[in-house]
Amino acid sequence: MQEIIVIGGGVVGLTSAWWLLEAGHKVTLLERAPQVGTGTSFSNGGQLSYRYVSPLADVGVPFKALQWMFQEYGPLRFKPQLDLHQWTWLAAFLANCRADANRKTTHKLLQLGELSRRAMDQLDTVVPPTSFEWRDAGKLVVYRTRKAFEAATAKSDPSSTAQVWSAADCVAHEPALAAVEDKLEGGIYNGGEAVADCYAFCVTLAERIASHPRFAGFLHADALKFVTAGDKVTGLQTSTGLAKADAYVLAAGMQSRTLAKSAGISLPIYPLKGYSLTAPIRPQDVAPEISVTDFERKVLYARIGGNLRVAAMVDMMGEDLRLDARRLDSLTRQVRETMPQAADYNNITPWAGLRPATPNSAPIVGPSPYTNLWLNIGHGPLGFTFACGTASVLTDLVQGKAPPFTLEGLTLR
Repeated sequence: MQEIIVIGGGVVGLTSAWWLLEAGHKVTLLERAPQVGTGTSFSNGGQLSYRYVSPLADVGVPFKALQWMFQEYGPLRFKPQLDLHQWTWLAAFLANCRADANRKTTHKLLQLGELSRRAMDQLDTVVPPTSFEWRDAGKLVVYRTRKAFEAATAKSDPSSTAQVWSAADCVAHEPALAAVEDKLEGGIYNGGEAVADCYAFCVTLAERIASHPRFAGFLHADALKFVTAGDKVTGLQTSTGLAKADAYVLAAGMQSRTLAKSAGISLPIYPLKGYSLTAPIRPQDVAPEISVTDFERKVLYARIGGNLRVAAMVDMMGEDLRLDARRLDSLTRQVRETMPQAADYNNITPWAGLRPATPNSAPIVGPSPYTNLWLNIGHGPLGFTFACGTASVLTDLVQGKAPPFTLEGLTLR
């Protein structure tokens, strides 16, 4: 049994802590906020999209990005900064905008997605699905242009269970899309995809962790820097003093980059700021039952409990968490246009979060240059989707076991 400090109380850190506890280790979980799950996990899109994994880096994306920046409803906004890390990350991202790189990453993410689905199923008795509004909603990706729709259907795997629907089919299966039927070319539906409340999942899992016999407790403090000697981390300096353990797991979202830098490690992650809107669903509303993704506009719609959750946009502007009124107004107009009768849009709760993304959209899980420091970072917008899977992989590696598949493309190297 090792004593392990897990740094980060979001969905990735919490699942890491649980899997390590179950493997027989003594775990302390460090989180700087008073409550777990209040960072990027708090009000995200709520997607558990194990089969729909679409790396942001792809052929044609750089040209599309230029167009998006000049569109009223453009999903991307880029603000150049005097930040070497921003430009280094962007250069690596552009290098991944190739068909072969996209296919390779997609294949690896599909493997991770299937592992994550099975790992989430293992938690049924620990975190009951009803405790976090889990629902097998299926996922429908709708397309507004013939070119995008044809490209998507051409890329579909013939062996998959995906269904190709016309615009009329989309509305027949999901009446919430009726207002935009004449603007759609069609859609692709995948069953077995789910939606849930990520924050509620974090809170419930934290309660189970707190009662675990090997759990050493929550440490609510700021992690300041790693203390190292040779090839080992010898301690973690925090705002309440020096914390020591046999091993350390870094799963602290964007804060991971600063902490890793204190140990001389450069992490290739950058904050992609995303927004969400949460609106209550009234009895008379026609809210979506299926999880819907508006492909061209990059907007996600999901019914989570009694609310409609809408998530969208990528702002590359550094670690700025301020709510931009113009971006929120733009998103609200899109929502009202696409699903005008889906929820009470006069009572919207807005939110923004920083999604720590790698240039190829694949998380980094596994060893660091230090023998007792492990990484579980860079999940981007798919933290909820992949958290259980990467926690499982991480624990196997800590235990000295072989992972269930090769981790090429998923490690720091």
